[in-house]
Amino acid sequence: MNAQHIIPNSIAKEINKALEFYPELKETPIEFRFKPHIKKSTMQARPTFGSFFRSRQHRSYVILISESFKIADKQFLTTHIPSDILIGWIGHELGHIMDYTNRSKLNLIWFGIKYLLSDTHIVEAERAADTYAVQHNMEDYILKTKDFILNNAEIHDAYKLRIKKYYLSPEEIMDLIERRNSKAKISESIVD
Repeated sequence: MNAQHIIPNSIAKEINKALEFYPELKETPIEFRFKPHIKKSTMQARPTFGSFFRSRQHRSYVILISESFKIADKQFLTTHIPSDILIGWIGHELGHIMDYTNRSKLNLIWFGIKYLLSDTHIVEAERAADTYAVQHNMEDYILKTKDFILNNAEIHDAYKLRIKKYYLSPEEIMDLIERRNSKAKISESIVD
């Protein structure tokens, strides 16, 4: 565990596993915190209020994790989600933090306003977070998470439609993997 990261013990294994894929976040202050309920979501990443106006290098972040979520009118504890699914969800949220670390103060403010007001911008932001996760080799976890949601009979269709609307599809993820692997092969052949 890194001193920069505040992690609940109950999901420390999953968080630390997801963080392994993001070595560039090793020194970034991130608090992972449970919250009783997050509207329309299971997790939410954002800069902390106190660091929102700081320069990129001095920002800290929080990932809020809903204590429970509802499937077919039954409440489930987030800590009871299968480990790989939780790692995928956390990896997606770390993708948001990667996106935020590349934004200036003004850009981050504008990003937040557009996220609140524009459905199109939510799609861009969520797809960007998925893309960061795949670029960091988390595709196995991201795909398992999508499969868990999209192929689970107990999950409401409304939530599935939201996932399909805002996030990368499994096919788009496979396309990203193919492009990433092709670039890696080209880089290897140049080095050889």
